[in-house]
Amino acid sequence: MRNPRPIHTVIEPFRIKSVEPIRMTTRDEREEHIREAGYNVFRLQARDVLIDLLTDSGTGAMSAEQWAGVMRGDESYAGSDSYHRFKEAVQDIFGFRNVIPTHQGRAAERILFSTVCRAGDVIPNNTHFDTTRANIEFTGAEARDLPCAEAADLGTPGPFKGNIDLEGLERVLAHPSGRIPLAMITITNNSGGGQPVSMANIRAASEICRAHGVPFYIDACRFAENAYFIQQREDGYEDTPLIDIAREMFSYADGATMSAKKDGMANIGGFLATNDDGLAAQERDLLILTEGFPTYGGLAGRDLEAVAIGLYEALEPDYQKYRIASTAYLGDHISAAGVPIVQPPGGHAVYIDAAAMCPQIAPLELPGISLTVELYLEAGIRGVEIGSVMFGHKDEDTGEPVAARSELVRLAIPRRVYTQSHVDYVVEAILNVYDRRAAMRGYEITYEPPFLRHFTAEFEPLG
Repeated sequence: MRNPRPIHTVIEPFRIKSVEPIRMTTRDEREEHIREAGYNVFRLQARDVLIDLLTDSGTGAMSAEQWAGVMRGDESYAGSDSYHRFKEAVQDIFGFRNVIPTHQGRAAERILFSTVCRAGDVIPNNTHFDTTRANIEFTGAEARDLPCAEAADLGTPGPFKGNIDLEGLERVLAHPSGRIPLAMITITNNSGGGQPVSMANIRAASEICRAHGVPFYIDACRFAENAYFIQQREDGYEDTPLIDIAREMFSYADGATMSAKKDGMANIGGFLATNDDGLAAQERDLLILTEGFPTYGGLAGRDLEAVAIGLYEALEPDYQKYRIASTAYLGDHISAAGVPIVQPPGGHAVYIDAAAMCPQIAPLELPGISLTVELYLEAGIRGVEIGSVMFGHKDEDTGEPVAARSELVRLAIPRRVYTQSHVDYVVEAILNVYDRRAAMRGYEITYEPPFLRHFTAEFEPLG
């Protein structure tokens, strides 16, 4: 008998047990909804969105085992069994002595930076994401981005475009412009197009930090996706189990923050971890003040159970193979038709280069907002701008607005939620918008809050 022909189709490594209806809308309805929302997709009601790619944070579908864990949740105020199962899972994978649960990642960031930062400090990172940057800047410190050189070339593929600039990190630590209480690497690099960071880069950054006596932290939101990219792309790791890759990554760090709404596979949760016992004591004191007792940290016991299970599920190789292939499917299809994206497609999202797609719209006329609005109007798809609204700022001397380094629109794929036909629908809608891109126009900000303005700002179309 001949060897069977191999099957190359990557299928979902799960069956669907429960379904949630999607409410269809007309273009006229969507025009009214987006106008009432101030042309900000964050302000839309979820029921008016057909395909929601706003974020992959807390929007995934939990497994049968996680739902079973929910039913096992121990809701004791202090010392619950659920906390101890959560703590054991985090310590098994991440290896840190002190594990402090929080209701989500930004709570861990707020506690960490409120404890270690003061005005004038500098926190280097490959690229800070929005809440990380905001929590640092709220203390008066500077969030300094040090992306690798390859990251600037959006359209050219590279295996590890999320890396931190090691020479830049060395310069910052050798000649600091302010006190540096810690340095970070975000895995994967969300603001940098969802690109992974190599083990070699993590190891080298850790060595540089330790040579200068600076604690080294990892923002671990998508640690399992990063581990999968290392396994697939970095020499010497092709046969290494994902959990062992994860353990090695964190062996180089002194602490970590994590939103478990990403690779914790849960709808809520996070943690702050450290090997510094004295720092952990200070952080627990602040946790009690704002989050809750140290064995629940703002979470119900059922949530702790879901995270403890989900951390392991994110490291299942079949799941990661499907996860990365699904994102690449979207990116490859629209890229093949000419849509400019950050190459290669990221682990959790595809990032469209709105500036390259709509060169007639200047960066300060917000091409990313224009594209997010058009995608919603075309097909009820909700993405998010990653550009001058999210990361732009005002010049300290002139007060004039300064554009971000890039103008992107992120389409983040919720975990275990959408099928291939949903993605095919998204591809078709994007290509329809792409065909009429020359007619798109810019937007202006009519209202903005002082922090994290992209969440609640309001816009109006120019002209």
